[in-house]
Amino acid sequence: MPKRKEYAVTAEADMTPMIDMTFQLIAFFMVLLNFGEGEQDARIQLPSSELAKPPDAPLESPLVLQLTKKGTVLFNGDELKIAEMGPNLLTEKRMLEAKKKSVAESTVIIRADGTAKTGVVQELIKKCQDNSFEKFALRVKQEKASGP
Repeated sequence: MPKRKEYAVTAEADMTPMIDMTFQLIAFFMVLLNFGEGEQDARIQLPSSELAKPPDAPLESPLVLQLTKKGTVLFNGDELKIAEMGPNLLTEKRMLEAKKKSVAESTVIIRADGTAKTGVVQELIKKCQDNSFEKFALRVKQEKASGP
Protein backbone atom coordinates (compact mmCIF):
# COMPACT_ATOMS: atom_id res chain seq x y z
CA MET A 1 0.00 0.00 0.00
CA PRO A 2 1.47 3.31 -1.03
CA LYS A 3 1.99 5.97 1.59
CA ARG A 4 -0.31 8.95 1.47
CA LYS A 5 1.24 12.32 1.40
CA GLU A 6 0.59 14.25 4.52
CA TYR A 7 0.09 17.94 4.22
CA ALA A 8 0.66 20.34 7.04
CA VAL A 9 -2.53 22.25 7.64
CA THR A 10 -2.16 25.69 9.07
CA ALA A 11 -5.16 27.71 10.05
CA GLU A 12 -4.83 31.44 10.13
CA ALA A 13 -7.71 33.56 11.29
CA ASP A 14 -8.62 36.58 9.20
CA MET A 15 -8.41 39.45 11.67
CA THR A 16 -10.02 42.02 9.37
CA PRO A 17 -13.60 41.53 10.66
CA MET A 18 -12.36 41.66 14.26
CA ILE A 19 -10.49 44.92 13.69
CA ASP A 20 -13.48 46.31 11.80
CA MET A 21 -15.82 45.49 14.68
CA THR A 22 -13.40 47.05 17.20
CA PHE A 23 -13.38 50.35 15.32
CA GLN A 24 -17.16 50.29 15.04
CA LEU A 25 -17.47 49.79 18.81
CA ILE A 26 -15.04 52.63 19.48
CA ALA A 27 -17.06 54.93 17.22
CA PHE A 28 -20.32 53.80 18.86
CA PHE A 29 -19.09 54.53 22.39
CA MET A 30 -17.65 57.89 21.36
CA VAL A 31 -21.10 58.91 20.15
CA LEU A 32 -22.71 57.77 23.40
CA LEU A 33 -20.30 59.64 25.65
CA ASN A 34 -21.83 62.36 27.76
CA PHE A 35 -20.50 65.58 26.31
CA GLY A 36 -22.06 67.68 29.10
CA GLU A 37 -18.67 69.11 29.90
CA GLY A 38 -18.39 70.23 26.28
CA GLU A 39 -21.35 72.56 26.72
CA GLN A 40 -19.33 74.63 29.15
CA ASP A 41 -17.39 77.76 28.33
CA ALA A 42 -14.50 79.07 30.42
CA ARG A 43 -15.91 82.61 30.17
CA ILE A 44 -18.89 81.60 32.31
CA GLN A 45 -18.19 81.38 36.05
CA LEU A 46 -21.24 79.75 37.59
CA PRO A 47 -22.46 80.88 41.01
CA SER A 48 -22.13 78.37 43.87
CA SER A 49 -24.98 76.75 45.74
CA GLU A 50 -25.18 74.16 48.49
CA LEU A 51 -28.77 73.37 47.58
CA ALA A 52 -28.06 72.55 43.93
CA LYS A 53 -28.39 68.97 42.81
CA PRO A 54 -27.90 67.40 39.42
CA PRO A 55 -30.97 66.29 37.46
CA ASP A 56 -32.25 62.78 38.18
CA ALA A 57 -32.30 61.80 34.50
CA PRO A 58 -30.97 63.24 31.25
CA LEU A 59 -33.14 66.02 29.91
CA GLU A 60 -35.15 65.53 26.73
CA SER A 61 -34.10 67.91 23.94
CA PRO A 62 -32.03 70.34 26.04
CA LEU A 63 -31.15 73.76 24.65
CA VAL A 64 -28.09 75.26 26.38
CA LEU A 65 -27.78 79.06 26.55
CA GLN A 66 -24.78 80.60 28.31
CA LEU A 67 -25.20 84.12 29.64
CA THR A 68 -21.97 86.12 30.09
CA LYS A 69 -21.37 88.80 32.71
CA LYS A 70 -21.67 91.37 29.87
CA GLY A 71 -25.26 90.21 29.27
CA THR A 72 -24.55 88.50 25.94
CA VAL A 73 -25.50 84.93 25.12
CA LEU A 74 -23.04 82.27 23.93
CA PHE A 75 -24.95 79.97 21.59
CA ASN A 76 -23.55 77.60 18.96
CA GLY A 77 -20.17 79.30 19.07
CA ASP A 78 -21.59 82.81 18.57
CA GLU A 79 -21.83 85.63 21.09
CA LEU A 80 -25.18 87.36 20.62
CA LYS A 81 -27.21 90.05 22.33
CA ILE A 82 -30.47 88.81 23.82
CA ALA A 83 -32.42 90.91 21.33
CA GLU A 84 -30.67 89.02 18.49
CA MET A 85 -31.65 85.57 19.84
CA GLY A 86 -35.04 85.46 18.11
CA PRO A 87 -33.94 83.88 14.79
CA ASN A 88 -31.78 81.31 16.59
CA LEU A 89 -34.59 80.32 18.93
CA LEU A 90 -36.97 80.09 15.97
CA THR A 91 -34.50 77.78 14.20
CA GLU A 92 -34.28 75.57 17.29
CA LYS A 93 -38.08 75.53 17.52
CA ARG A 94 -38.39 74.43 13.88
CA MET A 95 -35.75 71.74 14.34
CA LEU A 96 -37.66 70.31 17.31
CA GLU A 97 -40.92 70.39 15.38
CA ALA A 98 -39.24 68.62 12.44
CA LYS A 99 -38.16 65.88 14.87
CA LYS A 100 -41.79 65.64 16.07
CA LYS A 101 -40.80 66.87 19.54
CA SER A 102 -42.77 69.32 21.62
CA VAL A 103 -41.17 72.74 21.98
CA ALA A 104 -43.00 73.21 25.28
CA GLU A 105 -41.43 69.99 26.63
CA SER A 106 -37.89 70.98 25.62
CA THR A 107 -35.81 72.27 28.51
CA VAL A 108 -33.79 75.46 28.13
CA ILE A 109 -30.67 75.22 30.29
CA ILE A 110 -29.37 78.64 31.26
CA ARG A 111 -25.76 78.76 32.41
CA ALA A 112 -25.51 82.34 33.66
CA ASP A 113 -22.30 83.88 34.94
CA GLY A 114 -22.42 84.47 38.70
CA THR A 115 -22.10 88.23 38.15
CA ALA A 116 -24.87 88.41 35.53
CA LYS A 117 -27.77 90.60 36.59
CA THR A 118 -31.03 88.90 37.50
CA GLY A 119 -32.97 91.21 35.18
CA VAL A 120 -30.87 90.04 32.23
CA VAL A 121 -31.59 86.39 33.07
CA GLN A 122 -35.30 87.24 33.21
CA GLU A 123 -35.01 89.01 29.84
CA LEU A 124 -33.46 85.87 28.32
CA ILE A 125 -36.22 83.69 29.80
CA LYS A 126 -38.85 86.07 28.38
CA LYS A 127 -37.23 85.88 24.93
CA CYS A 128 -37.39 82.08 25.10
CA GLN A 129 -41.02 82.16 26.25
CA ASP A 130 -41.87 84.39 23.27
CA ASN A 131 -40.70 81.47 21.11
CA SER A 132 -42.85 78.87 22.95
CA PHE A 133 -40.16 77.45 25.26
CA GLU A 134 -41.69 76.83 28.68
CA LYS A 135 -39.30 74.69 30.74
CA PHE A 136 -36.13 76.18 32.20
CA ALA A 137 -33.24 74.95 34.31
CA LEU A 138 -30.61 77.21 35.81
CA ARG A 139 -27.13 75.78 36.29
CA VAL A 140 -24.94 76.52 39.29
CA LYS A 141 -21.70 75.12 40.65
CA GLN A 142 -22.60 72.46 43.18
CA GLU A 143 -20.87 72.66 46.53
CA LYS A 144 -20.94 70.00 49.18
CA ALA A 145 -23.30 70.87 51.97
CA SER A 146 -21.50 71.31 55.27
CA GLY A 147 -22.89 68.83 57.72
CA PRO A 148 -22.38 68.00 61.38
